[in-house]
Amino acid sequence: MDALVVVLIAVLLTAFFFAPLGLGGGLLFVPILHYLADWPLDTATLVVSLLLTLSVSLGSGAVHHREGLIDLPSIRRLAPFAMVGAAGGAVIVHALGDALNPVFKTLALALLVWASVKVGRRLRHGVAEKDAGEVRSAPLRLGAGFGGGASAVLAIGAGAIYIPVLNQFGGLPSRRAIGTSLGLMMLVVPVAVVVHAGLHNGAWPDEGVLVLLPCAALIGAALGARVGLTLPDHVILRVFLGLLLIIAARYLWDLITLF
Repeated sequence: MDALVVVLIAVLLTAFFFAPLGLGGGLLFVPILHYLADWPLDTATLVVSLLLTLSVSLGSGAVHHREGLIDLPSIRRLAPFAMVGAAGGAVIVHALGDALNPVFKTLALALLVWASVKVGRRLRHGVAEKDAGEVRSAPLRLGAGFGGGASAVLAIGAGAIYIPVLNQFGGLPSRRAIGTSLGLMMLVVPVAVVVHAGLHNGAWPDEGVLVLLPCAALIGAALGARVGLTLPDHVILRVFLGLLLIIAARYLWDLITLF
């Protein structure tokens, strides 16, 4: 029970800090479940992480929608490509079988390093609103499909992919790209969950845990979208960067010991 309380608090705080950034939290949810709750790195853990990510996108996305920061035409254009990518990513995970652990940690480590570099640059150069780039359909659709695949494989919302793609190729300014990214997650993550669940043959966590954890994520995201947006950006980003580096170091150690 003590471990469950720690995990619930960790999930709530992760959702709180990720919501203002337009991210689903999957980069931290999988390590929380894998290391704090001692769950195996399997499809069931990925599904729970995706459910938590979905809760964050719903809690934060509702606030962004009320502020008019979700571009529905972009979602209608890109959701089919992202959904196909998510379904394909889930199939790839199932095909990996026992090789999932090292493959997941290698890919996650690469994403963590990339995200850490981006956050470091934002802290160094500031976090001013970026102007929207010109609309470029081909890279926009490709980016949406890649984001969907990454969502299913790494159990993330893929906001770290959607946001720059929407900003650079979708003609959306940063704040609107963040809201639209959350809207995409609401449609894409359920596809990954359904395909993962349909292919999974192993055990599932206790039903009570499957209810409590998403509720904690939903509450944390709703609070974060309101209160977190009033916090200085550099505070949130420094906490985020520190957590990214800690998880990256743990994944790296696990990979070294595996080989």
